[in-house]
Amino acid sequence: MHLPKLTRRNALGLAAAGTALSACGELGSGQAKRIAVVGGGIVGASIAWHLAKGGAAVTLIERHELATRASRGTFAWLNATWAKQPRAYHALNQMGLAGWRDIEAELGLPIKWTGSLEWFDGAARQVRLAEQIAEQIEWGEPARMVPRAELEAMEPNVDFADATTAALSPNDGALDPVLATRMLVESAVSMGAEVRTDCEVTGVRGGQGLSVLETSCGEIECDHFVLATGADPTATQTLAGIDIPQRSTPGVIVVTEPLDPLIEAIVVAPGVHIHQRLDGRVVLGEQQGAPQTQAHAQRLANRPNAFPTPELGLEHAGRILEIARRYVPALGEPRVEDVFIGWRPLPLDGHPAMGFSPANPNAYIAIAHSGVTLAPIIGQLAAQELLTGAANDRLSDYRPTRSFEEVRRY
Repeated sequence: MHLPKLTRRNALGLAAAGTALSACGELGSGQAKRIAVVGGGIVGASIAWHLAKGGAAVTLIERHELATRASRGTFAWLNATWAKQPRAYHALNQMGLAGWRDIEAELGLPIKWTGSLEWFDGAARQVRLAEQIAEQIEWGEPARMVPRAELEAMEPNVDFADATTAALSPNDGALDPVLATRMLVESAVSMGAEVRTDCEVTGVRGGQGLSVLETSCGEIECDHFVLATGADPTATQTLAGIDIPQRSTPGVIVVTEPLDPLIEAIVVAPGVHIHQRLDGRVVLGEQQGAPQTQAHAQRLANRPNAFPTPELGLEHAGRILEIARRYVPALGEPRVEDVFIGWRPLPLDGHPAMGFSPANPNAYIAIAHSGVTLAPIIGQLAAQELLTGAANDRLSDYRPTRSFEEVRRY
């Protein structure tokens, strides 16, 4: 699909369209559309917020607490970098970044916009990275390859090892995904949304025009319901009658106690991702994942978020901290506040699954990797489609009815 060069003005124009929907939330009788959002992570929170802004009567349902699964276990790197392929998907991520700047301004959400620095081991991979950055520049990103001397001036506490250059993506940012989720939900509640936590959806009845969600906290009637259920492998089958093939993978996220300023940019180094939040906490994400052993396969079979024991969790945190200290020696041995196994929602081809289910016209699917980056634009576009009934062409490549093919980009 050919796309014109995306500018901030274009992205903001789409954002304005997404927030000018108050009249669209009304049914013919004057009653607001009743829309239930199943899933209280960052994607579900954004959809609920945009729907509430559009005048819908929103009920957000979460079987645990807000942002306690995939959204808690994410590195929360806001980016539209070389890995976001092809160009149409890259443009969608650019719109996600523009949407976060709007939300930051509207809600006072703290976001650290200090860009990212990325490099790899090996000369051949570094040459390929330079080629990928050249493509990014062609696509409208102000990215560039930065020489070693400039890198050391930018980040004096970072050891760049044998790297002579690194890729700078200055538009990138990072946030606290749990805080962002809560702030979006609090704002939605201020506009009339209802939130039900510790509430599990077990079934659905009805069809065209009305659905009844059967939940552990009572029945909920709605005109439409959204499944923002992340890496849950069965929710779309059970509630929407459609299978979204996923290859969800686990990743360990470590959050330290607040530390004095160490790094400004998001550091994407061989083997580890590192960023420091505005509150001083350092967030670490592993790149390789758990060792591919039978013991780990058995341990991860039921998709746990916690380690079997706190001691084992701290052992894994220590392993990741050891890698991080190769690049940020001043990190030292901080106290670990959180170590968590996050399961990434990842449709088989790596792209979002967005749209109505052919098996139930009241069910809308919203599942995505890069959910933190994409949450604002997913919220805007889902709200538009739910409230107007009109399909948005920007989502045409991401419908849940497409033929999924496995593409290992991530």
